[in-house]
Amino acid sequence: MNNPQTATSSRAKAVFLDRDGVLNKEIGEYVWRLEDFEILEGVPESLARLKVAGYYLIVVTNQAGIAKGLYTAAEVKACYAKLQAACNGVLDALYFAPGHPSVSESLLRKPDSLMVEKGLARFHLNPAQCWIIGDRLRDIEAGARAGVRGILVGDIAIHADLVQASNLVGATDFILGNS
Repeated sequence: MNNPQTATSSRAKAVFLDRDGVLNKEIGEYVWRLEDFEILEGVPESLARLKVAGYYLIVVTNQAGIAKGLYTAAEVKACYAKLQAACNGVLDALYFAPGHPSVSESLLRKPDSLMVEKGLARFHLNPAQCWIIGDRLRDIEAGARAGVRGILVGDIAIHADLVQASNLVGATDFILGNS
């Protein structure tokens, strides 16, 4: 007889992924229209490689435009569906923080770690076996608060104490080379 708990614990690792600037093109403003949601080169292949290596793939994204009334949770979910379709459904979960300090406070919003903690609990993950990939220090801080190692991606200033990669492809290479 299969024990679901045993099956889950055998895959006790995940990669938490920020959205804008990691999975899709950062356009300098809120991204919620499907026509503006452009998946970055190498993302589907990188996610497939991580999935084959046994990682859960969990998107954690701040979506302050919801609190500001610019778009809806349904529009965030539609962008996620577009990403899932382009990546053959490899993503395991989406967590988003709809608040913004100018409108409402929330422990979901990065750099707080509640989205990461929810993923850790839901999938029975070992934080020491997990990574978070983000393009801002607040992403890395959210992971660190939950005991998850981080990789900062993008064209950013060098931080000597952080693992850095140019994009998700480089971060994937690092993770798979160090697991």
